[in-house]
Amino acid sequence: MGMYYLQSWSNSAVKLLSYFLVFFILGLYFNDVVLFLAIGGALLLALNYYQLFVFTKWLWQSRTMSPPEVSGIWRYIYDGIYHLQRRSRNKRKTLGQLVKRFREGAEALPDAVVVIDNNAQILWCNRNARIELGLKWPEDSGRRIDNLIRNPAFIDYLQAADFQFPIEIPAPTNPMKTFEYRIMQYGEDQLLMIVRDVSRVSHLEEMRKDFVANVSHELKTPLTVINGYLEVIDVSTDGSPPILEKAVAEMGEQTRRMQSLIEDLLILSRIEVSSERIFEKTIDMGAMIERIALEASALNKNKQHEIIYDVEDDLTVYGVETEMRSACSNLLFNAINYTPNNGTIKVIWQKKVDGAYFAVLDNGEGIEDKHLRRLTERFYRIDKARSRKTGGSGLGLSIVKHVLHHHNSVLEVKSKVGKGSEFSFTLPVELISEFDINE
Repeated sequence: MGMYYLQSWSNSAVKLLSYFLVFFILGLYFNDVVLFLAIGGALLLALNYYQLFVFTKWLWQSRTMSPPEVSGIWRYIYDGIYHLQRRSRNKRKTLGQLVKRFREGAEALPDAVVVIDNNAQILWCNRNARIELGLKWPEDSGRRIDNLIRNPAFIDYLQAADFQFPIEIPAPTNPMKTFEYRIMQYGEDQLLMIVRDVSRVSHLEEMRKDFVANVSHELKTPLTVINGYLEVIDVSTDGSPPILEKAVAEMGEQTRRMQSLIEDLLILSRIEVSSERIFEKTIDMGAMIERIALEASALNKNKQHEIIYDVEDDLTVYGVETEMRSACSNLLFNAINYTPNNGTIKVIWQKKVDGAYFAVLDNGEGIEDKHLRRLTERFYRIDKARSRKTGGSGLGLSIVKHVLHHHNSVLEVKSKVGKGSEFSFTLPVELISEFDINE
């Protein structure tokens, strides 16, 4: 194809030279070369202007793609444009088929799908979006999505442009339903919003939380009564069966263990339903760790660990103190309980480039890799027999996970069998109080 057009332009150049050669010979014959060359140029210019007029008329007014029959260089121009038009038409056809398949797929989804641009203007929505969100198509095309979904939480979520996690809010057409809104980047300047009905899941989760909280609360009182009576039973009198003293001691121990479990369940329930804002209060972490250290020293009497504290006293953060204390104490008490006697435990609280860093390191037995990803599951235990012996409830690390989630952080665990473990988390820079940032 390239060689063909190269030859065509060569032929056109030869014809152009032949054309002016004729007028040159006529000029020599009539003894006025300049006049005849000017006449030839004028005729050629007029012809090309006429061809340009025909070309413009075909380009803008003709309803057919086929070019008019012309000769010379203009034929190659028409052929080139015709070729480009056909190629563009094929691309549009292919693109149209892709768009059609995308829309068919989106219409088949059980979720509501809305495509918006970076200015939150609606570009397209599927059938479920029109049903569940009350959108109208094509009437709502070009309208801002936050003008149609007026929930303040959704507007804040959209304006913050932090779409790492989804948001759950009541449905705009039915407040009894709960929708999960997930937004992701779609192309260079578009966003894809997927809305899913999570009413049943949310309802079951609320029922689970209420059940745990209510049952834990109801069990707390009878266990307290049972434990109280066990403490006043006198098993030292003569004539008491030998097994009675052992039975009372065992019942007392198991009752206290159940009370501890219920306390942990209540703490976990309070954290899950907590509505406290983490930026409203500051935590003096140095003072809080000192109080935890006093409790740890009492727990450490039998274990005789060496506990080293590397604490930056003036490093304060925003957060909920009761929750953060529960998280930090759980990590330290776990290290004390599960590290063999006379071990070494180090507690670190330091400011780093990426935030405020808290860690508990021990030189205990370590944890196998297969257990690491499940440590924060409720009631998950690596060694059930050892957990019962230490009185563990299996909820400590689950409490830590929920506390850190509330404070925009995550628990990190590093461990090697026979070497020890490191449990740590980093609170983001935004949670460090202004006093510490300015310093």
